[in-house]
Amino acid sequence: MKIMTLFGTRPEAIKMAPLVKAIERASDLQSIVCVTAQHREMLDQVLELFEIKPDYDLNIMKSGQSLSEITSRVLLGVEEVLKKERPDIVLVHGDTSTTLSGALAAFYAQIPVGHVEAGLRSFNIYSPYPEEMNRLLTTRIASIHFAATEGNVDNLIKEGINPQVVYKTGNTVIDALMEVIDENYIFQNEYLNNIDFENHKIIALTAHRRENLGMPMENIFSAIRALIEAHEDLELVFPMHLNPAVRQVARKHLDQHNRIHLIEPLSYEDFANLEARAYLIMTDSGGIQEEAPALGKPVVVLRTETERPEAVDAGTVVVAGIEREDIYRETEKLIVNSAHYKRMSEAMNPYGDGHACQRIIDALRNWKN
Repeated sequence: MKIMTLFGTRPEAIKMAPLVKAIERASDLQSIVCVTAQHREMLDQVLELFEIKPDYDLNIMKSGQSLSEITSRVLLGVEEVLKKERPDIVLVHGDTSTTLSGALAAFYAQIPVGHVEAGLRSFNIYSPYPEEMNRLLTTRIASIHFAATEGNVDNLIKEGINPQVVYKTGNTVIDALMEVIDENYIFQNEYLNNIDFENHKIIALTAHRRENLGMPMENIFSAIRALIEAHEDLELVFPMHLNPAVRQVARKHLDQHNRIHLIEPLSYEDFANLEARAYLIMTDSGGIQEEAPALGKPVVVLRTETERPEAVDAGTVVVAGIEREDIYRETEKLIVNSAHYKRMSEAMNPYGDGHACQRIIDALRNWKN
């Protein structure tokens, strides 16, 4: 069976990399890797880490592209690859513009699509935007669905997807995480080797969501600055997203404080090990809501809703919203209330055991036969 994996962003690459390696190890499977390079520099870091050499690199990244431009360029680029390779199935991941465009290109070529990390839903088509619509449409195109959790499976079945083509696998991000975490890890970014993880409570922050730009981002950074100033044992590490709009607001609120560290984006290895050593994580990212619970770290979600309700139900994640007072309150509770912190840090991770990739391969073999 010839399997083409398609991805373009760093988060997709992290989650697809262990699957690509598992396909390459299987003697009965042929692997074709196509990257769109929707995130050029950050994607290359992950490819190098996992020693993946793409067969096709569409290199679509241009600054200031609209969603329509990204979508059309991926669609046309993938069409050419599919004409040449004619794989038995195309595997796409999650909910990016690459995901939807790649699935659509495969559909036009009448090639089946497998959707990895299927069934996530926020039930609001504008949050996250455009991701919620991307995954809804990809679901309609896909022939086989790999869902990380029981809740994701339920979402698909409620939408009329045949249960016989829905497989609960766990999340491949846990497979990736287990490969890079090391308690003796020395950070590639020298700055992090000088941070006192033993004696200070380190908050690791990520913030980049399109729908949070503007006042929500102002509120997030303002609340965090106030927290750091109110608690002398707190330090913040914020690897800033490359988006200039994020950086401008971050510098406005967070610059010039000796316990706030604004640094450049980290390699996946560095960030995963930062998560492992941090006291808690604050994020508007989806993937981190899955990673951090596997490391026993509470997560404060800087959004009004999450498509990962099982993390909330398990008690590993709290959705703080985008209002300054709410963010401050929910985060401070974890800082001052040790029982609350213990409950969240010891809650069971709902995203699997690190064997999702093997389950996906087993499901593909079963589907093909």
